[in-house]
Amino acid sequence: MNVNDTEIAWSILQKSGYLRTRNLQEADVILLVTCSIREKAEQTIWNRLHQLKALKTKRLRSRVPLRIGILGCMAERLKEEILNREKMVDILAGPDAYRDLPRLLAVADSGQQAANVLLSLDETYADVMPVQTSPSATSAFVSIMRGCDNMCSYCIVPFTRGRERSRPVASILEEVRKLSEQGLKEVTLLGQNVNSFRDSSEVQFNNAVSTNLSRGFSTNYKPKQGGLRFAHLLDQVSRVDPEMRIRFTSPHPKDFPDEVLQLIHERDNICKQIHLPAQSGSSRVLEAMRRGYSREAYMELIRHIRESIPGVSLSSDFIAGFCGETEEDHLQTVSLLREVQYNMGFLFAYSMRQKTRAYHRLKDDVPEEVKLRRLEELITVFREEATKANMTSVGCTQLVLVEGHSKRSASDLCGRNDGNLKVIFPDVEMEDVNNSEVRVRAQPGDYVLVKITSTSSQTLKGHVLCRTTLKDSSAYC
Repeated sequence: MNVNDTEIAWSILQKSGYLRTRNLQEADVILLVTCSIREKAEQTIWNRLHQLKALKTKRLRSRVPLRIGILGCMAERLKEEILNREKMVDILAGPDAYRDLPRLLAVADSGQQAANVLLSLDETYADVMPVQTSPSATSAFVSIMRGCDNMCSYCIVPFTRGRERSRPVASILEEVRKLSEQGLKEVTLLGQNVNSFRDSSEVQFNNAVSTNLSRGFSTNYKPKQGGLRFAHLLDQVSRVDPEMRIRFTSPHPKDFPDEVLQLIHERDNICKQIHLPAQSGSSRVLEAMRRGYSREAYMELIRHIRESIPGVSLSSDFIAGFCGETEEDHLQTVSLLREVQYNMGFLFAYSMRQKTRAYHRLKDDVPEEVKLRRLEELITVFREEATKANMTSVGCTQLVLVEGHSKRSASDLCGRNDGNLKVIFPDVEMEDVNNSEVRVRAQPGDYVLVKITSTSSQTLKGHVLCRTTLKDSSAYC
């Protein structure tokens, strides 16, 4: 989300005459795009500000002062503290205030601190075409909605990014078309709760049909009616360019009606990969988290997804040491990890955030050393099970979108398979499926077929067979 916010902010600044530099010494303005989801993310920014203090002090002696700004969720959450604690910060802009950046910087030029952290009920930046920060990128993020209404008890997002609101379908399709014309081969539809997308901008679709929830799931808010839903958007986006892969993140398990699963199964260019944040394997903890489902309902959804999309790759999020979590609760999470056997996982120790329901109503009573010990146990089990899950790929041929050279070896290339796992393979000449007389070397943005020879918990390795297209690859994969 922060990558996309950076691209939106940069698009707005570029139109106001700002030029980008990657050299700190050259910069007249330094903007830090921040996250508040965990304390560690905020501490990283405090440390970075401390590093920049010397640079700003040194610049004060020159004719052009250095302006420093904080953007995003931390600006929203800690406005007063940042302005009072760090006099070196010139501007603050919350997630819904990026259009105001040129004005805020103009105020800062007069020597005053400037801030806008107002949350909006309708800002989606639908008319702002993000500027890609990496010119050699093969993939892009496309924001389709902002904010979240779920109000999970541990989560700060509704307080830093506001209520859910979705972009009009037409503006999303226009952005995807432009990315396709630029040669990008993959888009990730982005949102805090991406599959609860609901475009109500077109009146003729605002009928009385309620949202279809996954079986056994509930919401913390009244059912929403009308609008174009995620299944419609996913269908339309997948039709823009059959050679462009489509992913989406981050979804909530409650919003997986059968029509979404059927679409993923049917369309070759919608990746057979689903992120399904569980957070805990204990129904008691899930209730305290206000997740809207039990362990049993979650497991039933897992079974239903695997039946609907054979070979699907699953990933998840887990929190270790949430308020009141007992050793038995923790062991239930361990057993869920073993039972599901995820391909990818994102695991963190609980970090209490002010303003959340947990902060006001629950007690952060799991000692830090216990949180860290449980986290290590979860990571160990996840890696063991992911290694087993990935071992089933050995001997299989997989379609890989080439991203570039491997960071560890200039003689190897790196890309991602349909399940979003990293695949490493030698950079050698190969056959081109559409012209067998020509030998080619794979370039970023090419699709290649790779036969997998070995795996770890996070990476696959193999040898390349040929360059292909997404359409032609279906006969092999």
